[in-house]
Amino acid sequence: MQPTTLEGPALRAGRRQWLGLAVLALPALLVALDIGALFLALPHLSAELGATGTQQLWITDIYGFLLAGFLITMGDLGDRIGRRRLLLIGAAAFGVASVLAAYSTSPQMLIGARALLGVAGATLGPSTLALISNMFGDPRQRGLAISVWAACQFGGAALGPVVGGLLLERFWWGAVFLLGVPFMVLLLIVGPRVLPEFRTPTAGRLDPVSVALSLAAILPAIYGTKELAVHGTQAVPVAALLAGLAVGVVFLGRQLRLDSPLLDLRLFSRPTFSAALIAMTLGSAALAGAGLMTSQYLQSVIGLQPAQAGLWQAPTGLGIAAGVLLAPVVAQRVKPITAIGAGMVISTLGFLSLTQVGSSGGLVAVAFGIAVAAFGVGPMFVLGTSLVVGSAPPTKAGSAASLSETSNVFGSTLGLAVLGSVGAAVYHHQMAGSVTTSLPPEAAHAAGETIAGAVAAAGQLPTGPAAELLQAARDAFTSGLNIAAAVGVIITAALTLGLTAAFRRARLGGT
Repeated sequence: MQPTTLEGPALRAGRRQWLGLAVLALPALLVALDIGALFLALPHLSAELGATGTQQLWITDIYGFLLAGFLITMGDLGDRIGRRRLLLIGAAAFGVASVLAAYSTSPQMLIGARALLGVAGATLGPSTLALISNMFGDPRQRGLAISVWAACQFGGAALGPVVGGLLLERFWWGAVFLLGVPFMVLLLIVGPRVLPEFRTPTAGRLDPVSVALSLAAILPAIYGTKELAVHGTQAVPVAALLAGLAVGVVFLGRQLRLDSPLLDLRLFSRPTFSAALIAMTLGSAALAGAGLMTSQYLQSVIGLQPAQAGLWQAPTGLGIAAGVLLAPVVAQRVKPITAIGAGMVISTLGFLSLTQVGSSGGLVAVAFGIAVAAFGVGPMFVLGTSLVVGSAPPTKAGSAASLSETSNVFGSTLGLAVLGSVGAAVYHHQMAGSVTTSLPPEAAHAAGETIAGAVAAAGQLPTGPAAELLQAARDAFTSGLNIAAAVGVIITAALTLGLTAAFRRARLGGT
């Protein structure tokens, strides 16, 4: 099959395009399932591999950090070499890295495997979204196709704990990483048969300096933010954050001078384009951070088994899938900003309910609160993605798709790091100087690090002190969840006001 260039396919999509969409949904679903399933596996792999609290954060964070760091590069690369070709290369690499992660024998090895998964995963999102943009020329069909794709991406993240919980009931923790291997094999077999190839023949050469600068900007900035959230103001994290921001300025300056930049800053000339990216970043951060805290709450505080915890998180997947799929229908009857604003109000109420959860009897409240929050952000995700991708010219489909993916993935990763660190900081503060002072030094250290460490330490104590320690740990973790949810309230409430103002200015300005 010859690659399609600038003209793209026929305006109305046919049977082949819809079959192609079904194939493209596979990598979107896979990446999302992988992240969601890891939340439940984290306590198990941490206990078996002996991961510290910091290593646990790196296990969850490194994947998203590198995924976000390479998305822009992979979006540009797909425009040059072909979006289908890059998708298939990434699928093969993702499958291999998944096997390495599943059979890791140390925290360091798992962190390394997760890093490789992040680089491979960066090829999947931009390629799938750019191909959808090229395959579906009709705006109404494209909106529906993006809704299906988004439902797989965001719904899969919430449904990941359900599937992961079932796997953890029957297999070891590494099984959650093997979950995606059959998906990748199927994509490699079926993809070349049903997916067309698209590339931009006039695209310039990939600029290695820009690639290096983008990584040198993103990774230190994220590291500094994460460390500051955990340990407070310290010299090294502050220096890393400032260095990342400084390199970011250099990176942006270089993009303005290049004829064929890695990141086309002209895409930001539309206020609605920029507002949608910022909103998706912050919305993803709030939802991902709350998702991490609630998934651990169900297991560590309520005491559910992995499969039970996964089933209690199923409403989250249904909520976000419903919000994503209903958004295009609602947007045909009211203005998109009205649909997004109404969703943000609903999401704010969901986060608000999580601030009232206690360390006992909070099972239904947690499941309900996170599901409502997920439902509310659905319209913003799908309508924002459609706006970002639909406003870009066909030659920049990969670049626009990478920016959309970067906003979601970077936001999710930042939410895991920041809100997860906020919860950890509250836990450390509340546990310090409490019942841990009467424990042996090693047990006190473990109990003060994580709630999983408190559970392990309690197993070495008599019944009375053990019960006291467990209750203190549950109270401390729940306080962390309450504070993280309060941050979510602030974010979604601010987005409601900010987006309304941004879209009003754009309408008055004609952009």
